[in-house]
Amino acid sequence: MSLPAPRATGPGPSPERDELGLAIDRASGARPIDGNRIEHFADSPRALDQMLELVDAATTWVHFENYIIRNDRTGRRFADALAVRARAGVRVRVLYDALGSFGTSRRYWRRLTRAGVDVRAFHPLLSRNPFTIFARDHRKLVVADGVRAMVGGLCIGDEWAGNPERGRRPWRDTMVLVCGPAAVALDRAFGRSWEAAGEPLSADEQTADPEPCGTCAVRVVAGVPRRARVYRAVQLLAASAAERLWITDAYLIPPAPLYASLLDAAKGGVDVRLLVPGTSDLPVLRNFTRVGYRELLRAGVRVFEYQGPMIHAKTMVVDRRWSRVGSSNLNVSSLLTNYELDVLVEGEDLCESLTGQFRHDLASSREIVLRPRRRLPPRLVDAPAAPEVDAEHKRSRYELGAVAVVALRRVAGGLRRAIATTAALACAGIGALLLLFPRVMSITLAAGAFWLALVFAVYAFERRRAHGSDEP
Repeated sequence: MSLPAPRATGPGPSPERDELGLAIDRASGARPIDGNRIEHFADSPRALDQMLELVDAATTWVHFENYIIRNDRTGRRFADALAVRARAGVRVRVLYDALGSFGTSRRYWRRLTRAGVDVRAFHPLLSRNPFTIFARDHRKLVVADGVRAMVGGLCIGDEWAGNPERGRRPWRDTMVLVCGPAAVALDRAFGRSWEAAGEPLSADEQTADPEPCGTCAVRVVAGVPRRARVYRAVQLLAASAAERLWITDAYLIPPAPLYASLLDAAKGGVDVRLLVPGTSDLPVLRNFTRVGYRELLRAGVRVFEYQGPMIHAKTMVVDRRWSRVGSSNLNVSSLLTNYELDVLVEGEDLCESLTGQFRHDLASSREIVLRPRRRLPPRLVDAPAAPEVDAEHKRSRYELGAVAVVALRRVAGGLRRAIATTAALACAGIGALLLLFPRVMSITLAAGAFWLALVFAVYAFERRRAHGSDEP
């Protein structure tokens, strides 16, 4: 692991000192780890295959962590591979988020457990601590023997695998394969998450010491609630951009300071480009993303909406030096409340690879521009010379439903009005239920209030007892 240069003794900064690198070290809570090889996977089915190869090649342990693991064809492929390694004597640990994998049946987890896989749910929904429901494990990671690891945005489900037989293209997502000493840091991040959900890993499961296998310097940024590590690092990178700031994000609703950083960079002449989904699996979040378009476009930011299937990648390229790939979306949930995992990579190789993929994605995207109108605010429209999608994609029922919701909201008369209308209808519906079924609704609300009171009381009692036990 390389360390920052010693502090200068003179009145001015040392010319050899990397001030930006040192600031990012402190902001992200990570130091650069040298001697790594990075391989970029922008094709989701290929990334899934590589993750399975990583599992199959493990000889000592497999550490597998993901926000969503579905009980579908793709999920069963992974269950088969993990079960085979466990029966072969490899220690296999699987950590899934209880909310993200809510729809996965208990039968799926029992099958893994019977094969010898150690399975844990992160922050179960029914907990004595009510605040943990907001802190989700949004990481996507697989580590083999502490020597090689893959990290990025891919979950385990058929959306990412696609189905060519039915004409369904896979979601566009990004993973990177890390070979070298940085894999140990990723494995340690898994160990901390694993311990947060139960007993810690055994000591001999944290002894990997891989040889260098490349020349990349990697910072492993393990995001935890309230520490804002990725947030602070991204803000520094946005503020330091001199030439290029290209961001791909699935659910882009940046907090106000980060939003201001994007505006300031564009106004300062930086080529700021945002690539977001044209059709989202969460249409409400897409609407909130569009609310900020006008100010971004006026500042000179270029905004593109991907016209293929859902784009789920979370990447960032800054000039020709910095690249970020991981699980963090640029919104409050990811940046402040979730457990996330990202890598910051220095060097031109990954920058060039991500830049090439960004340009490739633009060929299947439409640029959003402002059309001036007399006596009315400018209107958001597609750029006149929008490129066509390079291949036809037959959407699943889930995606078709998302498209229908977006279309209906556009017809309703604008994004802000659509959001306000949804809130008004929800409030009116609750009010109508209270009038029509006062007894049932009052009992339901009272039961919910008493349950919350009990949960908070138990939580307060446990905190007080824990505080008392800490006192001498």
